[in-house]
Amino acid sequence: MACMKLGSKTDGFQRQGQAWFCTTGLPSDVTVEVGEMTFHLHKFPLLSKCGLLEKLIRQKSEEGEDGCVIQLPDIPGGPKAFEPAAKFCYGMKMELTASNVVYLRCAAEHLEMTEEIAEGNLITQTEVFLNQVVLRSWKDSIKALQTCDYVLPYAEDLQIVKRCIDSLAIKACKDPSLVGWPIVEHGPMQSPGGSILWNGISTGARPRYSSSDWWYEDVSSLSLPMYRRLISAMETRGIGQEIISGSLTFYASRHLPGLDRRQSISEANIRLEPRALMALPSEEEQRHLLEEIDRLLPSQKGLMHTRGYQSPRGKSYAD
Repeated sequence: MACMKLGSKTDGFQRQGQAWFCTTGLPSDVTVEVGEMTFHLHKFPLLSKCGLLEKLIRQKSEEGEDGCVIQLPDIPGGPKAFEPAAKFCYGMKMELTASNVVYLRCAAEHLEMTEEIAEGNLITQTEVFLNQVVLRSWKDSIKALQTCDYVLPYAEDLQIVKRCIDSLAIKACKDPSLVGWPIVEHGPMQSPGGSILWNGISTGARPRYSSSDWWYEDVSSLSLPMYRRLISAMETRGIGQEIISGSLTFYASRHLPGLDRRQSISEANIRLEPRALMALPSEEEQRHLLEEIDRLLPSQKGLMHTRGYQSPRGKSYAD
């Protein structure tokens, strides 16, 4: 996973229970409450980067309250987004990754970390990383889109969801060798563990074959709303209906235990770890998923290949 390093100062944040302290040697003069976490910080670094905190701190000062306690109950991403955002204000070392950039982009918007407040502020840094790094990578775009579920509607308003989906739809239409991993057609050199060898050295990557279904497994990790939108975007870009049908089959088989009639749900559960059993969808969730997949099915017959699958609308598909 790609990353971009920001800041140069040593990380001076220390956690004690449900509180973070900035160990700069100076006493804290502002407390920021985010969810169940409390951050004991300093006004000047925050004022230099955050337009919202500047307004809230000034308001507290005008009201003449003892101490300065700021509450941020609605910040997208909660404490895990505010912590790195605060470190950014102090110029401390931090990393932008595909796993946190969406949280930070949304938090930066909420905190008003704009160029008007400071040059090279967090909104700009996260936008650069999103556009120039994350959206150019298939894997990073998948990871970023997964995190969008947790910061809606900010991710929608900032067009992050749309940008991720458009990026993935475009890449799915391209030669998979251009997406960012080694693609092989015949007989790759592999280590005993099955990973690809480059000049005799194991890369740790599994071989992916140049075929139309190379993206099925990756997109099956998306939530149903995101997957549905991605499939729609792919159809708009002209991906073949038989390819879409194959993806729908793969998605259903991953999220609907017991879809294969030759194996009962109870038999499938025997091989699952306790944590995986807890994650199994309820019957209502499975019914909803099945109905949504049914709506996405191409109208052309003979494209869906599942063993005896029958949709809620009475459609049946067989090998």
